Amino acid sequence: MDFRIPLYIVFGILPSLTWLAFYLRKDIHPESKRMILKIFIWGAVITLPVFFAQIALATLLSKLNWNPVVVSALYWFVVISFTEEIFKYFVVKSEALSHYEFDEPVDAMVYMVVAALGFAALENILYLFSPVDRISFNDLVNRAVVISFVRFIGATFLHTLCSALVGYFLAISFKETKKRMILFISGIIIATLLHGLYDFSIMTIGGPLKVIIPIAILISLAFFVASGFKKLKKLKSICKVVK
Repeated sequence: MDFRIPLYIVFGILPSLTWLAFYLRKDIHPESKRMILKIFIWGAVITLPVFFAQIALATLLSKLNWNPVVVSALYWFVVISFTEEIFKYFVVKSEALSHYEFDEPVDAMVYMVVAALGFAALENILYLFSPVDRISFNDLVNRAVVISFVRFIGATFLHTLCSALVGYFLAISFKETKKRMILFISGIIIATLLHGLYDFSIMTIGGPLKVIIPIAILISLAFFVASGFKKLKKLKSICKVVK
């Protein structure tokens, strides 16, 4: 077996497992390992339909004779960001919301983060498998370490923060039933906009803003998510979810 396969799998999953250990400490009443594993795996599995959906949407977008900046914005905000945020939510909706272990508001954030980490894990592995010229084993390991670390503090972290944000709005919607749909849509839109702006700034914008905007987004989201976890822990433990 090609030694690159286990190497890429390990360094692809490592960022997700590290963040998983961090986020699980936020839950006062930990979920079962079985549920965490199930949501993590489904988060990874959903990466494939997202990939094909993005290819289809990107193909349609390429046929539009619009301003290149508009097309680029639509690509990063809609084709990439929206599809990823909504599919990660679908994992939690289908596999966790109606489960008996989903019994407190903070679980919405926890399960959304776990789904995001499963998604990011497979995404990282696929990213590591991108073609490279023949290089030595040491150079290959160094490349894997660098990419793994960069995605640990960047893409993987962003996935957890955006999904946690959606989870927060979802949890609040359980209490504010009359505003449930508005709160849910708000969470998806905000997560999509921040996710899209992060990607758009890195891939399209030049100069200092290429770094300033992503860092500002990560820091702002990190503070919001930390505050969200604290607020949800104070809410009533048992939450009845209306599907």
